[in-house]
Amino acid sequence: MLDAAASRVEAACALPADVLDALHGAKLFRMLLPRSFGGAELDLATFFQVICAIAEGDASTAWCTAQSSGCSMAAAYMAPEAAREVFSDSRAVLSWGYSLGPQCRADPVEGGWRVNGTWSFGSGNRHSTWLGAHCHLPDATERTMLFPRSSASVKGDAWDVIGLRGTGSDSYTVTDLFVPAAYSLVPRATGRDQHQAADARPGPEPERREQGTLYRFSPMNVYQCGFAAVAHGVARATLAAFIALARSKTTSANVTLRNDSWTQTRVAQSEARLGASEAWILQILRAMWEDCVASGSTGFEHRIKLRLASTYAMHEARRVVEDSYADAGATAIFEANPFERRMRDMHAVAQQVQASAVHLQSVGQHLLGLQPSLRFI
Repeated sequence: MLDAAASRVEAACALPADVLDALHGAKLFRMLLPRSFGGAELDLATFFQVICAIAEGDASTAWCTAQSSGCSMAAAYMAPEAAREVFSDSRAVLSWGYSLGPQCRADPVEGGWRVNGTWSFGSGNRHSTWLGAHCHLPDATERTMLFPRSSASVKGDAWDVIGLRGTGSDSYTVTDLFVPAAYSLVPRATGRDQHQAADARPGPEPERREQGTLYRFSPMNVYQCGFAAVAHGVARATLAAFIALARSKTTSANVTLRNDSWTQTRVAQSEARLGASEAWILQILRAMWEDCVASGSTGFEHRIKLRLASTYAMHEARRVVEDSYADAGATAIFEANPFERRMRDMHAVAQQVQASAVHLQSVGQHLLGLQPSLRFI
């Protein structure tokens, strides 16, 4: 269904009604929502595989699903009554974007906060019911504020991009918006006992109300494996399309591509790249889960490995897409064929911060005995 709908998703810069009906029917926006609010509270290894499968059909749909899944973990840090208001509707979706700087502020007022600012890259906001805003506070700390999408002014005409067009990742603004205290939570639904250094001894997180294993992970862990899964789903679909093409297309030497030794080698290399990096991520996620069950913490060494594996996986997926596109020849440039859009989507995925090569530097610093930045670990 997603493969057939992909051109409509891209043209509309949004997920169409039939796609949304299918996603809500399968409860795919509720994979990481607590069971107490009607969610699946899924383990991240399974989540990774689901996002991979969705991305084989359409990258934008998978991206929106992964992004909002991370946002839905906010429910674990909210008072139950407030969380029910946000998530009780079976079609409820929360999304949030990227803070544009210190002008994104929340000032304390009686009963809550007065919020001002603009946030960008609000992926999936067009089908969302609630939005989040990461805000700077007067005391130099941060909190995330939640409010109905109808309370924001959405700039919907600027999402003119090379790939992932269907995510509709608009900017949105609020001005002097009152947000009740119950709809304010720890920044980005990340507990203060997460993103700690290797030698840190974190104390308890008083705002985390859900104690399931999933909520010892942070949304950052979700975005790491989720966006790597998007990249891998796109690469899997592109490689499959090339293999199908290779059965019939001939080279200039009048040899069917599948009988060409270079094609055979390249397909094998691509499968090795995807299989190895997928297996590595799944191994890490399963080990993290088991250790978290035993100790109550994801552990720094697991976190640093997931950071490396997810970034590496996105780079490997990009290589597979680029190789398949190149080997498909002129066939790949036509919009009617299954290469051009996936090539553009893959390069949009690879430009996102989760794929940044700076993460390799952070991991290298750790391996060399230095202190890396913890923001994305």
